[in-house]
Amino acid sequence: MCIISKQHSMCAIFPKGIIVSSIKADFTSALLHAWQGELDFGQLINYANELQAVGESPLAAVLYQTWLRRNQSPYNHLVCFNLGTVLFNLGDFPGAKEVYTQAIQLAPSFVQPHFNLGLTYERLGQAEDAIAQWRWIDDNVTPTIAEYRQILLLALNNLGRILETRKQYAGALDYLARSLAINPNQPDVIHHWVYLREKQCIWPVYGSISSVNSELMRQSTSALAMLSLSDDPEQQLTAARNYVKNKINSNVPKLAPAKAYGHKKIRIGYCSSDFCLHPVAMLTAELFELHDRENFEIYGYCWTQQGHSPLRQRIIDAMDHFERIDSLSDEAAARLILEQEIDILVDLQGQTLGARANLMAYRPAPIQITYLGLPATTGLPSIDYVIADRFLIPEEHAHYYSEKPLYMPDVYQVSDRRRQCGPIPSRENCHLPEEGFVFCSFNNNYKYTPDVFSVWMNILRRVPGSVLWLLADNPWAETNLINEAKTRGIDSDRLVFASRVDPEHYLARFAVADLFLDSFPFNAGTTANDALWMGLPVLTRSGCSFASRMAGALLTAAGLPELITYNLHDYEDKAVALAQSPEQCLRLREHLKNIRSSGVLFDTPRFAYNLEQHFKRLIAELN
Repeated sequence: MCIISKQHSMCAIFPKGIIVSSIKADFTSALLHAWQGELDFGQLINYANELQAVGESPLAAVLYQTWLRRNQSPYNHLVCFNLGTVLFNLGDFPGAKEVYTQAIQLAPSFVQPHFNLGLTYERLGQAEDAIAQWRWIDDNVTPTIAEYRQILLLALNNLGRILETRKQYAGALDYLARSLAINPNQPDVIHHWVYLREKQCIWPVYGSISSVNSELMRQSTSALAMLSLSDDPEQQLTAARNYVKNKINSNVPKLAPAKAYGHKKIRIGYCSSDFCLHPVAMLTAELFELHDRENFEIYGYCWTQQGHSPLRQRIIDAMDHFERIDSLSDEAAARLILEQEIDILVDLQGQTLGARANLMAYRPAPIQITYLGLPATTGLPSIDYVIADRFLIPEEHAHYYSEKPLYMPDVYQVSDRRRQCGPIPSRENCHLPEEGFVFCSFNNNYKYTPDVFSVWMNILRRVPGSVLWLLADNPWAETNLINEAKTRGIDSDRLVFASRVDPEHYLARFAVADLFLDSFPFNAGTTANDALWMGLPVLTRSGCSFASRMAGALLTAAGLPELITYNLHDYEDKAVALAQSPEQCLRLREHLKNIRSSGVLFDTPRFAYNLEQHFKRLIAELN
């Protein structure tokens, strides 16, 4: 959440005074006077400001520290605060913590150091202590005091942000709702408020909140959150462009040359924050391994925060060069990519969590492509192409994309044939009934919508003894889904929730279910791939948008168009018919078994070859 990235210094409320001709020369004199107790508070602030203005923040810190050791005045708490700000910006978080704490001890009701101390605790990895500081502000500051209103908003927003990252969604939503009640004109906060409602299955998602109208909610909805709310590709393009307008710095130099570098081996760079246990990594690992090393050289640019895993190590091993760029600014990372003369840069992120779209804005490579991360148009002027297939993005819909489709001949989605499956569990171990048809939908809960959920309940009603097996993503969603089922006349025991498990055990679950019910308008992507790999038929509803056609693209490649429906009435009837026809389900499973070994859907070497042919053609067209 974009709340605040730097701290407020009290220096700003004091005039800088007379600009001296030689800052460093005067520093010696100022330091001596501070030591002797002869530098008054106003002079201290002036000198420290001047030092910071010319990039000498360490000297400003020394001056503040000297003054604090040798002077006692009613302003010591302000000096501690300013020193904390300097140390924080210099990356000395333990030092900042110490002096912010001292400022609070000297003036317990001084609000600003509580906020900054929260930021400092967060940088130190002490989230609970950060939360405590911001809650202190919430408990002690009222929005009626104009002087403190903005800092209260920042505290509430940071509480919402940090609780969301800890998956404490209900508390996060409450803090953001209170922030919007104070100031409804906060598009970033509205964006997260909407997404939090999606994650908890609070319907309608565009709920009522004081002074926030529905149009502002729609305008503030992120490209990712929009995928579950709309099947309109034009509306999704608008959301993407709003993001670009508000978040992307377009006034940056374009670094890459217009012509190809002429390397003997084409240099392909893949960049992502998801080189870890993430769906994108789970799909692409084998692709990196299979690239033709006689004609291509593969680079990975990573800013992943998650720790080590066998999948992550596998991806690192698959790259010819693997660069961590999390400590680099966007410009520095772009210049590194430029220095390494990457011919084609493939962004696996889009506008998803962890994205660095401003890195792409520098255009560090002559050709830039988006793939997999965001199942929609990015709206980014710096992205030239999107990898697709003709089912995923029909040619008549291509004008809704800021990128030009690179059409793969079979299917847009790559697969990993080396994914591991654990032992198949029993129904009892999965808390499923021994008898009865098992529908499942292991999509993330934010993909569920009231319209599709109503259809699912109709299906359960029409198939006696059946159950719906869902992902237990968070307890608030689980409670809300049970309540929604009851309002539709379906007992809670017809819903079974599966907790998150390791990838191999998650894969094994698909062998227990009878039919996968897809979500709409945000289809299953990696999840549908996994289900089909495990031989579980997937019933989907396809629409107009990228996200609503993902599963249909996979089923087309699998030769199963009969599992693609185009309205919810047909979707419901097809699900009921399959549940009442065991022999048809068995035929579908046998078909998928054959597809796994001989079809194009999981033919990763074929996919890699076809993608490389596109890469070669794009480079040839630059010359």
